[in-house]
Amino acid sequence: MQITKSKALFEKAKQFIPGGVNSPVRAFRAVGGDPLFIKRADGAFIYDEDENSYIELINSWGPMILGHNPPLIREAVIKAMEKGTSFGAPTAHEVEMAELIAKMVPSVEKVRMVNSGTEATMSAIRLARGYTGKDKFIKLEGHYHGHGDSFLISAGSGAITLGSPDSPGVTKGTAKDTLLAPYNNLEAIENLVAIHKGEIAALILEPVPGNMGLVTPAPGYLEGLRKICDKEGILLIFDEVMTGFRLAKGGAQEMYGVTPDLTTLGKIIGGGLPVGAYGGKKEIMDFVSPSGPVYQAGTLSGNPIAMTAGLVMLHHLDENPEVYTRLNAIGSKITTGFQATLDKLGLDYTINHVGSMYSLFFSNHAVTDFESAKKSDTVLFGKYFQAMLKRGIYLAPSQFESLFLSTALSDDLIGKIISANEESLIEIHQ
Repeated sequence: MQITKSKALFEKAKQFIPGGVNSPVRAFRAVGGDPLFIKRADGAFIYDEDENSYIELINSWGPMILGHNPPLIREAVIKAMEKGTSFGAPTAHEVEMAELIAKMVPSVEKVRMVNSGTEATMSAIRLARGYTGKDKFIKLEGHYHGHGDSFLISAGSGAITLGSPDSPGVTKGTAKDTLLAPYNNLEAIENLVAIHKGEIAALILEPVPGNMGLVTPAPGYLEGLRKICDKEGILLIFDEVMTGFRLAKGGAQEMYGVTPDLTTLGKIIGGGLPVGAYGGKKEIMDFVSPSGPVYQAGTLSGNPIAMTAGLVMLHHLDENPEVYTRLNAIGSKITTGFQATLDKLGLDYTINHVGSMYSLFFSNHAVTDFESAKKSDTVLFGKYFQAMLKRGIYLAPSQFESLFLSTALSDDLIGKIISANEESLIEIHQ
């Protein structure tokens, strides 16, 4: 396996791009070595610039539920491009997309398209403040809601990977309105609410966080948050940029039966193209300009190419519920196979798994929140990553990222993943 072209590209990239990458986790600093530069992708495989192939378990960080470059989306995008790539004006596709999201997602009555998950979460917090007339909001430790200033306080994902969860450039004035609490701890939320009674506009969280590795909600936790928010007049915001349409047609809120006031969505509604959205109750969303006083705008919002791709994806998921049966079966087969190997080798581990998302932590204790996630053996994970990569399996280059599976994984490929896992674990523990 030669990776000479990726190495040359990385050296050149470092001359013109900070760190040589356009998103920090891509730099491979948490796992060692240099990043691969990807040339193309198809189905369950990605191919680097040297044409090495890898079975890929990230799927563009979630949206590629059907695998890479599925023909139904590719053909729709090509056809849409023949009509133009951007108008900066309303289109019929935007209306169809809004109607479809409202049909599929329990919390959404109205929705506003934006250009990314980060933009969606920033806008949702602004809306919550404008609607309630309060300034503070609660976020949970290790939950990542994009790189907006207010969110880079004990953030997950790349912020953990680089060891700098509180980014320089975030002002003290911004930080003071962000209240922190650990995940899966209702008492901590109740204490914050009591201390800042009448001051909190919103509580935002990933209902199933994937940015400190995958961590699942404790029984009754999400229901408890809903009760607290109802009692105190706090808007509950679910960041479903990762989980929306992946865990179920209606996302984590459908799976767990808890309906938030606002929901943020990401690039799956663009079939993997750059896009986002936020939506919720009609009376709240009508506070957004031009209906209401809370300003938010975007020249490329509702881009016709992204809307076309997203409509094909969401219609397919809406009309084919067997997709979720297949996704869940794939997740169970892989994690069960991994567990059998880990148990056979007598290794310390925790696997958190829900549907088509999972994380393997090298840890001798349960991983239920940010603090327990940080106690995992990240050095060992780096060795595991490299061992799997050597065997043609491409994982997220950080312990603190969930993996995302696709229906492109055949039983044969699942077997290869499980075999590579066993060989890699034996190698790094010799």
